[in-house]
Amino acid sequence: MTATYTADVFSSLDGFGTASGDWSGYWGKQGPELLDHRLQQYGEDQRMVFGANTYRTFVNFLASSDVPEVRDPWVTRMIDLPATVVSTTLDGPLDWPDGTLVSGDAVDVVARLKEESEVPLRSHGSLSMNRALMAAGLVDRLQVTVFPVITGENGLDRIFEGAADFDLELIESRLLDGSIQELVYRPTLHA
Repeated sequence: MTATYTADVFSSLDGFGTASGDWSGYWGKQGPELLDHRLQQYGEDQRMVFGANTYRTFVNFLASSDVPEVRDPWVTRMIDLPATVVSTTLDGPLDWPDGTLVSGDAVDVVARLKEESEVPLRSHGSLSMNRALMAAGLVDRLQVTVFPVITGENGLDRIFEGAADFDLELIESRLLDGSIQELVYRPTLHA
């Protein structure tokens, strides 16, 4: 049996993963339902998978921040989960409590992890890595949490920029805090 792989991303309505300017984390729209739901999702046994850029961003962001929302309980739980960081540029050791650095192509590494892992795999962020994994057919679930904002002037990191064409089968959806949409899809390459 192969482990499931969930690519988990946050997005503005116009498809950006983050924003500059005066936008705060979660674009300032988080509420108790979102935070409780995230903690529940990350409370399950699973292995995190990150690309080098997302790993660096998380480590730098977490190390330099004393903002309470950065250390939400779900983020703390994510940090405590075992993690595989896929990179051809990083050198160990990792600054992650239970992190393993694996050098190589993400498609090969994740294909092997899916065969070997006894727990589900999840990635939060890691946009370019997850686009490659989707194209290789390795993403079982694409979880997109859409925040009710348009960041046309300050948006950073287009979620699907450079991605292949995909058909998406909606397998779950929920409304959180009255305005945040969580959409979970099964992606397949568009033929």
